[in-house]
Amino acid sequence: MRIVVHDHSGHPFQAALSRELARRGHDLLHIHNAAFVTGKGQVDRLPDDPPTFHAEPMSLGRTFPKYSPVSRARHEYEYAGRLFRRVQDFRPDVVLSSNTPLIAQHRLWSACARAGLPRVFWVQDFYSVAISQVLSRRLGRAGRAAGAVLRALEARTIRNSDVVVVISEDFQPTLTSWRVPPDRVHVIENWAPVEELTPRPRDNSWARAHALVDKRVALYAGTLGLKHDPGLLVELANAVADEDDIRVVVVSEGPGRQWLAERRGDLPNLLLFDYQPYEALPDVLATADVLVALLEPDAGRFSVPSKILSNLCAGRPQIVAVPAENLAARTIARSGGGVVVDPRDRRAFVETTRDLLADPERRRRLGGNARRFSEERFSLGAVTDRFEAVMRDAVERHYGTAG
Repeated sequence: MRIVVHDHSGHPFQAALSRELARRGHDLLHIHNAAFVTGKGQVDRLPDDPPTFHAEPMSLGRTFPKYSPVSRARHEYEYAGRLFRRVQDFRPDVVLSSNTPLIAQHRLWSACARAGLPRVFWVQDFYSVAISQVLSRRLGRAGRAAGAVLRALEARTIRNSDVVVVISEDFQPTLTSWRVPPDRVHVIENWAPVEELTPRPRDNSWARAHALVDKRVALYAGTLGLKHDPGLLVELANAVADEDDIRVVVVSEGPGRQWLAERRGDLPNLLLFDYQPYEALPDVLATADVLVALLEPDAGRFSVPSKILSNLCAGRPQIVAVPAENLAARTIARSGGGVVVDPRDRRAFVETTRDLLADPERRRRLGGNARRFSEERFSLGAVTDRFEAVMRDAVERHYGTAG
C-alpha cells in the first residue's frame, strides 16, 4: 500500500512503526510538525532506511502557539490545509493520523473524506476532554459551553473515521457515548522502540558533560504541560537540598520548564535542560538513578504518558505520580519496574523518591524488571502486524468490501 502516517508531535515509536512498514514494502510518507516543540524521535531519513521510507517535516515557519487559543486555532487550520495538499500529492491508499490537535485533525479528516481517502484515527488522547476541564475552571459556565462544542467536534471527527485505534480499553466508554461503532475500534497499547533505547552505563558522555557521574539523579524528561504538576519537582529539590550528592534534573521546554526556572530560586540542585537530540536520549535516561513521570489527577483515564515506556526501555526504576486508574499505573505494576504514588500526595512522592535514591539494590532490581518487561512486550514486529491489519480493515470498510 501507499500509506501516509502523520504524527503531529514527531514521537519515537510512531517513526519506528513507519520505518518497519516501509521495510515490509509499503511506500510510506511519514510527516510531523517540525514547529511543534517537544522531544522528537528519529523523524529524519537515515542512510540505511529503505527506499520506500519518505520522511518530511511540515512547518508554517513559526513556532506552534500551543497556549494562545486564537493564534493556535488559526495555526491549526492553516497547517491542516498545507498538510492535506501534501497528502493529496502523495496519492495514498490510506491515511493514519496521530497526536493531531483537534481543529487540524477535523479539517484534515474532512478534506480526506471529500477526496475519498480511507482514514485511520490513532487516538492518543481526547483533546476536547482535557481542554473542557481547563475552560471550565477558568471560565465557568461559558467554559463548559465551549467545552461541549469541542467535545461534539471531536466526536464527529472520530465518527468520520473508517477505523479508530485507541491506546487503552479505558477509552471505550467515551467512544460508546459518542456513538462510535465498537466494531470499528481497535485497542493497541503504546510501546517504545526497545531496539533504539538500549540501557547505557551510568558513566556516559552526557553524564560527564554535566558533572552528574558522581551524583544521585532523579530525572524528568518530557513535556511539562497542563496535565503535569512541576511543583512536585520543586518540592523534591527542596526536600533534598541538604544532600550535596543529589540532583533533580529536568529535560523539557515550554511553560512548565519556564515555571520551574522562575521558582528554582536558591536551588542549585535543580538542573534544567532543553530537549536533547534523540540520539542522546539513551545516555540522558541512563544518567538517572530514578526516572520520574507525572500526570495530574483530572487527566484521569484519557491521557497515558508515553514517557514511562521509554523509561522502561532504559532499565531504570521509576517514580510515577499518576492516578491509580490510569493505564500508566497498571503498566508500572505489571512491569515491576517502579513505584506508583498518588499525584495529590506530595509528601509520598518526595519520601518515595528519597527512599529509592537511598537504596541501590532496590534500584537495580526494579531497573532490571523494567528492561525485561520492555523486551518481552514491545515487539515492533507484532505491533506492525496489527497496524497492517488495521489499515487493511480501513480500506475494506471504506470501499464496502469488509466481511
